[in-house]
Amino acid sequence: MNQPYVLFGTLSMEPGVPLMPRSSEMPQQAVESQRLEGWKAIVHHYVALNNQADLELDSTPLAAIVMDVDHLVRLDAKYDRMRRREQGRQAALTRIETKARLLRVNESGTEVSALLGADSSRLVQQHGREYTEDRRECERLWLQNQNGNWRIIRIEPVVAERRPRYGASTAEADYLLQDFEFSAADKKPYFPKSLPYINYDILTDFKHRSTENNYYRDRAAVYADLWWDKPNPEYEEFDVNCTNYVSQCLFAGGAPMDYTGKRESGWWYRGRDGGKEWWSYSWAVSNALQAQLRSGGWRGLQAVEVDSADKLDLGDLIFYDWNGEGRFQHSTIVTAFDIQGMPLVNANTVSSRHRFWDYRDSYAWTELTQYRFFHITDRTDLLE
Repeated sequence: MNQPYVLFGTLSMEPGVPLMPRSSEMPQQAVESQRLEGWKAIVHHYVALNNQADLELDSTPLAAIVMDVDHLVRLDAKYDRMRRREQGRQAALTRIETKARLLRVNESGTEVSALLGADSSRLVQQHGREYTEDRRECERLWLQNQNGNWRIIRIEPVVAERRPRYGASTAEADYLLQDFEFSAADKKPYFPKSLPYINYDILTDFKHRSTENNYYRDRAAVYADLWWDKPNPEYEEFDVNCTNYVSQCLFAGGAPMDYTGKRESGWWYRGRDGGKEWWSYSWAVSNALQAQLRSGGWRGLQAVEVDSADKLDLGDLIFYDWNGEGRFQHSTIVTAFDIQGMPLVNANTVSSRHRFWDYRDSYAWTELTQYRFFHITDRTDLLE
């Protein structure tokens, strides 16, 4: 039985506050809680307890309804590294507001499996000032009716930030080929649709925009904030969408495409034509884009690898190798900074806005995680 997008409503949580919504939302949420019965009520309660656990960085509140000890241990390990990180940043999470949806449900007698989507807005306080981080995440829950009481017996986070180990030479994988169709009413152009013919050496008959322009970092960041939680219908959307999204941000900021017509070279996008994919690996695959930037093989805009996150500017890029094996699986773009001047990033696949750059709050992170930091150089940088 499938029940897509069953809305549980909005749950707000602050430290030291009982599991009740804020006063302005109490009538609506009270009705919602009373309406839900059986396993749905447990899932609704789980969202509230999970908010409380995130605020306290302690899985204890979840133990009342979650029987999955492995998940609780995994969660506490994440909380431990977050606690150490937040102490160093002198930051604290002071409020979470979450909208939860059932994306897919399978019911079989006394057992239920559900794919739970959650959009959360998190208020972070740092040195007396505040900023908001937004995030969209998914988990698979398995529930069981035990003697008339529903319990969550297993939780599996959907760790979409972790990628299959593909590089530029083996990147033509099924996960890149998912096609999405959009009606004319869905299309909301914000920046011009991409024009791939920017390499003068390849196609001289086309008019190109000037490559003399700087990289407009604010435009890249504005685009990133506009499309962080929804696909731009002017582009394809992939199951693994982080690098496609970052490439769109770069292009919106004025990065000139290097159109070669070959998937293994250049940095370009043209869309689909007759069912064929017309984009370079570097446009859509994290490992390929970081290799392209590192090689300096990008005609027009260039990037310089730097050795730490604090040397990045707005519109710069970070790449993540979760297992330290030399293949980078995730890409983000810098869109803001915290009070200490450290980067906050936007990403897709697991959609995030203004997330602290190191991703220690992700299940994808491991002790072996390696980063690569790239400062996008514009014309002014090159003239210095």
